[in-house]
Amino acid sequence: MKSPFTKIILLLILSSLITGCVQQAPTGNITSIATSTISGPQKMLLATTTSTCDTGLLDVFNKRFEQENNVEISTICEGTGKAIATGELGAADVLMVHAVQAEIKAVANGSFINRTYMMYNYFVIIGPENDPAGIRNASNATDAFSKIAAKQSPFISRGDNSGTHIMELSIWKAANITPAGAWYESVGKGMGDTITTSDIKNGYTLSDRGTYLAMKGKINLRILFESDQKYLFNPYHVMAVNPAKFPNVKYDLAMKYINYATSAQGQDIIRNYGKDKFGEALFVPEEDAGNVTSP
Repeated sequence: MKSPFTKIILLLILSSLITGCVQQAPTGNITSIATSTISGPQKMLLATTTSTCDTGLLDVFNKRFEQENNVEISTICEGTGKAIATGELGAADVLMVHAVQAEIKAVANGSFINRTYMMYNYFVIIGPENDPAGIRNASNATDAFSKIAAKQSPFISRGDNSGTHIMELSIWKAANITPAGAWYESVGKGMGDTITTSDIKNGYTLSDRGTYLAMKGKINLRILFESDQKYLFNPYHVMAVNPAKFPNVKYDLAMKYINYATSAQGQDIIRNYGKDKFGEALFVPEEDAGNVTSP
């Protein structure tokens, strides 16, 4: 039997051990630590076509949104087809793209909601100054493509399922031509790289006007045809990835971004971007579109 003295000693030791296990409360300003964590920027993923990146528009457009909403945007620059595929996997929060039929199809299958028209420009057919295929006098875009094919002048296709590539294919189809042969090269690259390849090979390509103007001073190619309203109209839309299908997306931030894109502030950035560097805006804001509507 343990003596009372032994019991007292054991109780003192146990009390000491328990006291040692109790952690001290952290020193410092707890409120400021919590506030610092909460006030850190929220993350948002934007999947977009290469033209909005190559022109530099998003460098300005996104910066203002980030500053005013305490948001950090990670931009995935890829062709519209790939951007839509990224969104359909729930791997983005919001998209900025320019392939109307592909967008409408993706909205119909439930991947995206709140698709909104934000700006437009026009596709242009660019090529060598001496225009060996003679497309300057073409009656429309299909006639221009027919002349290039008949002459078998080098034509560089993006070949990446982007909005520009989809438009190019629709023009070939309307011209009843399946382009093939050594003169037709599909590079599977973005707009900037495709223009550079066309310049090196002294060939033709279809480009959005904005990217061409952004690169004009670095290449020898010129706009040779741009007057076809039917095939060369190039509208851009923003749309949110559907939270009903992908619960983890940042739908609230996506909607803030969509509203910003069509706000007076966002539209003014679009209206003026490029005027100082290129002498003209690279895109037309939807606010100024007038009768130039988009599906």
